[in-house]
Amino acid sequence: MSSLIDYVQVNVKAGKGGDGMVAFRREKYVPDGGPAGGDGGRGGSIYFQVDEGLRTLLDFRYHRHIKAKNGENGMSKNKYGADAEDAYISVPPGTIVRRADNQQLIADLVEHNQVALIAKGGRGGRGNVKFATHKNPAPSIAENGEPGEEFDVILELKMIADIGIVGLPSAGKSTLLSVVSNAKPKIADYHFTTLEPNLGVVKVDSDHEFIVADMPGLIEGASEGVGLGIQFLKHIERTKALWHVLDMSGEYVDPFESYLTVQEEIGQYNELILDRPSIIVANKMDTFDAKENLELFKTSLAEYYQSIDRDQPPVIEISAWQNKGTASLIQLTQSILASAEEIALFEEEAEDQVVYQLETPEPDFVIHQISESEWEITGARIEKLFAMTNLAHDESLARFARQMRRMGIDDALREQGAQNGDIITISGYQFEFLD
Repeated sequence: MSSLIDYVQVNVKAGKGGDGMVAFRREKYVPDGGPAGGDGGRGGSIYFQVDEGLRTLLDFRYHRHIKAKNGENGMSKNKYGADAEDAYISVPPGTIVRRADNQQLIADLVEHNQVALIAKGGRGGRGNVKFATHKNPAPSIAENGEPGEEFDVILELKMIADIGIVGLPSAGKSTLLSVVSNAKPKIADYHFTTLEPNLGVVKVDSDHEFIVADMPGLIEGASEGVGLGIQFLKHIERTKALWHVLDMSGEYVDPFESYLTVQEEIGQYNELILDRPSIIVANKMDTFDAKENLELFKTSLAEYYQSIDRDQPPVIEISAWQNKGTASLIQLTQSILASAEEIALFEEEAEDQVVYQLETPEPDFVIHQISESEWEITGARIEKLFAMTNLAHDESLARFARQMRRMGIDDALREQGAQNGDIITISGYQFEFLD
């Protein structure tokens, strides 16, 4: 089974704010002490932080629920509850985080120690000291803590490397990676393909090195999901340049035909990747027919690039098995990387152009008729207000009733036909409608 996990869905739940407290001063020789209930503490938020030592999302396969701690409740004598600690979750570089419900991009994490807020903790509820006024100097009102954000997120890993090795299965990509870097990929003397990307560090000299990723072999139709398909293709999105490895022995497929197959699949996935610098690595030059096949390949290659009016990539001859020609490949790669520019994968708006879009605001409440005499009210704002209402105190319930009336819920219920004594449900709590 492959150990690379590059796509997971997890649930994140930030901490709830601590509840505010209803309390009064009861000290000797202090008549009419007044309110003294403290505020609750802030709930913990959830952050994702890049750890360059990670290379997979494997930990999330067994850790599908991420929760932060709740804030501490307020206390008497005006004591505030403590804020909860934020939760920092390590992710590998190259992790993209999106909301599962609407695919909204939350964060694109690429640099070591980069931090992104994923789910925000709720604020602490206010104690009754915050509700004191000259008209009501001793209120019995306190807020519950605000609920923390909770939703499902999709984590997708797109590996970060300087060079991506592409080619058909058994072209010699894994063997090449093993001789130029510190990586130890699985290698066999029969026709097979790598099942997951392998990373290796190539040392150029004492001051320079670059990271190479050996990708699973492409086959025709990969851009449409055939074989490993997009599971492979997405991992070359972040590379700066490509090594296109070809089997010059011609044992399994014609080298030029294999080159066109891989180029076509990459182009169908994302044409912008083809704009990146590439080196054609003519491998297995130690085989009997390699020289003849290489000459035919170069002729076809020159005609192809002349027909499409594009610059032809350089061709380097190597034998990965004999470790010949790899030094020239490494030197040429280092010179290309030194001048390579970042090529965006998607067309971006001009920097000086700002696009404003009108968004349909979510209604404060929606009324659903369950039966002739039963109604349910839903909506993010009304449900949040209810969650922060302390049901243990009549003044808090009266305040919630006033908030509903100001929002227009009473009038809306009457317009839709609610009668005196009907049952109204909000977040599972039921009460009577009094007209």
